[in-house]
Amino acid sequence: MKKIIVLIVMLSFAPTIQAQKGFKPLFDGKTTKGWHTYGKNTVGAAWKVEDGVLHFDPEAAKNGEGGDLVTNAEFENFHLKLDWKVAPNANSGIIFYINEDAKKYKNTYETGLEMQVLDNDGHPDGKITKHRAGDLYDLIQSKSEPVKQVGEWNTAEIISKKGKLTLILNGVVVVETVLWDADFKNRIAESKFANWPGFGTFKKGKIALQDHGNAVWYRNIRIKE
Repeated sequence: MKKIIVLIVMLSFAPTIQAQKGFKPLFDGKTTKGWHTYGKNTVGAAWKVEDGVLHFDPEAAKNGEGGDLVTNAEFENFHLKLDWKVAPNANSGIIFYINEDAKKYKNTYETGLEMQVLDNDGHPDGKITKHRAGDLYDLIQSKSEPVKQVGEWNTAEIISKKGKLTLILNGVVVVETVLWDADFKNRIAESKFANWPGFGTFKKGKIALQDHGNAVWYRNIRIKE
């Protein structure tokens, strides 16, 4: 009987184990190793590690201690998974394909694409199409909105493979598109980024967690290349 119970438990965990195969952590849960503030070599004090969670504390972001948190490494074809939650009225984002030429591009969002992280009901951006949680920011509206209540954890996934981009929120595919083709370039031309020559053009780059001035939390950050 004990062997049967053990076997059942092992089988129940098998899909989870298989799903995580090939992923490596981008956040060790203890430090900000592997990350830095955009355009700098260190991490601002506003990004705090608390019980396995990265927390952006806007109260600690004074005197230049804020800024977007950026990976040291660059990624091309990847599957990124992480959990996020926001405070009431908060805004943040997961930005990817960032070119960190800080002299040329002062902000991560001047080059990188963004999966929106937001309190849809509390933040003004929630009233703007293509600016809501799960959207490919200002480019493509989510097919649905499986986002959870403020204060609850959401799981986001960004899969980019040979130009095909898929955004998943809480297990639901919310955006599917092809990057860098004529249709994608037209989307940029019709967006707020139309006159930003570097935006959405890089096929390899860094990943960032955005400082938008509001409290946000991230955990279980992992990637498979």
